[in-house]
Amino acid sequence: MDFAGDDYGLPLPGTPEDLRAAGPAFLTRAFQASGTLRAHNRVSRVTELTEVSGGSTGRKALLRVEYADPAPHLRTDLFVKFSRDLLDPARDVGRTQMEQEIRLAELSRHPDFPIVVPETLFADYHRESGTGILITERITFGANGIEPQYHKCLDYRMPDQLEHYRALITALARLAGTQRAGRFPTDLIARFPVDLQAAAVGERVKVDPESLARKLVRLADFVSAQPGLFRPFVRAESFLAALPETGAAIAAHETEVWRLMEADADYLALCHWNANVDNAWFFRDIREDLACGLLDWGCVSRMHVAMALWGALSGAEATLWDRHLDELLALFVAEYSAAGGPDLEVEHLRTRLFHYVAVMGVAWLLDVPALLRARLGDSLAGLTRADARIADDEALRAPLQMLTNVLDLWQRYDFRALFADLS
Repeated sequence: MDFAGDDYGLPLPGTPEDLRAAGPAFLTRAFQASGTLRAHNRVSRVTELTEVSGGSTGRKALLRVEYADPAPHLRTDLFVKFSRDLLDPARDVGRTQMEQEIRLAELSRHPDFPIVVPETLFADYHRESGTGILITERITFGANGIEPQYHKCLDYRMPDQLEHYRALITALARLAGTQRAGRFPTDLIARFPVDLQAAAVGERVKVDPESLARKLVRLADFVSAQPGLFRPFVRAESFLAALPETGAAIAAHETEVWRLMEADADYLALCHWNANVDNAWFFRDIREDLACGLLDWGCVSRMHVAMALWGALSGAEATLWDRHLDELLALFVAEYSAAGGPDLEVEHLRTRLFHYVAVMGVAWLLDVPALLRARLGDSLAGLTRADARIADDEALRAPLQMLTNVLDLWQRYDFRALFADLS
């Protein structure tokens, strides 16, 4: 059943099948309503509509169109994202993420928008049902000066990782700093409320202290038994023995962490929540510097910038965290200020980043061992994350890499002392 969009009032196709049935007539009305097409022009034909997989929410499709009056500025190779996936209830839970994504698409048309995003041809959302559609230009990875797409948590296959993360961090900082400089209309920014705990892919299951303790003990046992998946210093007996106590302290102080982050007024800004490398495309700018555009703006909002930094770095290689964390934080602080944002302190930003990493790790990643055992069983013994059974399955490799980074940081930067300071 089609629902009328809240902004344009047009019935919104909720699935690729609905869009196929609506055809050029709907696309013409939609593109005219959004200003993409002038009143005299129309979409004359749909030459491709192919569903594609990927992402954690909504169905997606590649679309190619022809226009009655073609022009160089009119995009013909398009990408369509639907908020809903009625075939998969677990994915359909994330349908509400598109509301903010569509608001970002509108904001991106502002002349002071400082970073590159896909050009939007039409976007609308029906809030009551969570039904929405976003139609943008299609990014052609590996062509026209754009690098091949890099998939999440496979950075060991990506050339010059630091250069790519510098481009990502720069884009994040420039958007955040521009918003804090007041260069966007107040009414548009008001559509991005500050709600730090709203950014989440799914419904979080609350865990009682006894269950949390059991999960942490099982995590310690798992790490100890998997030398191929975790570095030696994380497998140290003293560290693993302290996991239950430290994890309980992290969980007990979660409310305090949120309060501290909300109180960091200078650190609250408009941010992409999940700027992993798979949500970016990379190219050389006119100075031949590596730059990036950002895709997939679900959960975009005004948030603590530490949240955006974890979103960008959570899937990075441990060696990047080891060698370049302070460099990347300093880059963010410098670019944020240069764009008009407040002056931030690297040390304070690092502390809040670790607070957030710890809270997210305990809240979302403790079931990774159970996931791996359920999928791989006895064959898990002796595996490394480069094994095809892990590397070729994003649902396994991504949470494993994020858990690995959480534990590495937990040990290296002494989260036990970090959270003891909150007591």
